[in-house]
Amino acid sequence: MADQLIQTTTGPAGAPVAGAPLGRRRFLRTVGLSVGTVAVAGATGITWKAVDGGVFATGTGPAYAAWDAPLSTGRDPMTLVRAAVLAANAHNAQPWHFVVAPDRIDLFADPTRTLGTMDPLLREMHISLGCALENMMLTAPAAGLAATVTLLPDPADPGHVARVDLLAGAGPVSPLFATIPDRHTDRAAYDTSRPLEPARLVELTALVTATDTRLVWFTDPAQMRTFGDLTVRATEAINADTQQSTDDFAWYRTGWAEIQDRKDGITIDPSGKSPLIRAVAKLLPVTHQQSNDGWLSGTRDVQIPTAAAFGALVVGDRTDPTQRLEAGRSWQRVHLAATAAGLSMQPLCQIPERIDREQTAGLPADITTAMTALVPGGQYPIMTFRIGHPTTDAPRSPRRPAADVVLA
Repeated sequence: MADQLIQTTTGPAGAPVAGAPLGRRRFLRTVGLSVGTVAVAGATGITWKAVDGGVFATGTGPAYAAWDAPLSTGRDPMTLVRAAVLAANAHNAQPWHFVVAPDRIDLFADPTRTLGTMDPLLREMHISLGCALENMMLTAPAAGLAATVTLLPDPADPGHVARVDLLAGAGPVSPLFATIPDRHTDRAAYDTSRPLEPARLVELTALVTATDTRLVWFTDPAQMRTFGDLTVRATEAINADTQQSTDDFAWYRTGWAEIQDRKDGITIDPSGKSPLIRAVAKLLPVTHQQSNDGWLSGTRDVQIPTAAAFGALVVGDRTDPTQRLEAGRSWQRVHLAATAAGLSMQPLCQIPERIDREQTAGLPADITTAMTALVPGGQYPIMTFRIGHPTTDAPRSPRRPAADVVLA
């Protein structure tokens, strides 16, 4: 890898084409360095460590190619899968498999991609699968297909989460479809000088149409302060929980080669950190403790203080897979609509993650009890998040392409 870097732009005649490897000298010309300069830097190995770490190639290579795949080629069921793999999902674990036929797509949970004690009840897995399903349903009309979904079609197989039956048919295409490749989680600071218009929150709320799912906003300063403090407490509790923290850190990808190979997980580029911090993190190994400290400081010092509002999707039965899948579909629609409106969103799921852990490990119901006061009676928070106006473009996360997640 030290001798090659993926060229991602097409140059004039005779220049490297997209996907072609750059030699060392051509790479140096590309980034404006001389061979002599590198000879000096080479004494410490920093320059080629930067190449190996992907410092100069953010968001490029095979791990990011899925974002550029075409989505609306006529009546090809695979275009629905290409859209599905771009869906929001917890820890970027991408817990899905698909079986594709000309008239049907079956969506399965991938049991090898669960989050351990970060998701002991599989709540986040089902939400992630619901997000993928929503992208499929939004894409079908653009592909000239009429889609009908059946949730949990096989009572004997809980991993078979949905069947999508397909017929040729031209229906109306949702404006959200065009936003699928543009939706990314934005963990950076939001613009605190621009308040959210109440009408915008009403529009987003109207997108939640499932019978058992509600969208609750926290816009009052006192509510926001309570939610923010509780999120920080939940983050601290996760970091202090050895098993939960270990299961969380298992999804962090720090090396360029690892990212390109695995095409999943949480990477430094979309972390919301500054370009300098991201570059340094690619050059130097990040320890588990440093990762914990960075997550806590980012949550406490950047993400909570700059949010324009917080929100929660709540359901009547947080253990019901159907309600979880529908909540995932709702989240995907809301995030796509926010993206189309020029807004940024980020899941802040430490609260429900800690609630699940308290329940399954028999721990004191600290976060559980505190969160109960913020949501309507008889409702349970299944996903929590923040929203606001962006201050930067959110980088892409790695994704496995459709061909890698289709079962024979």
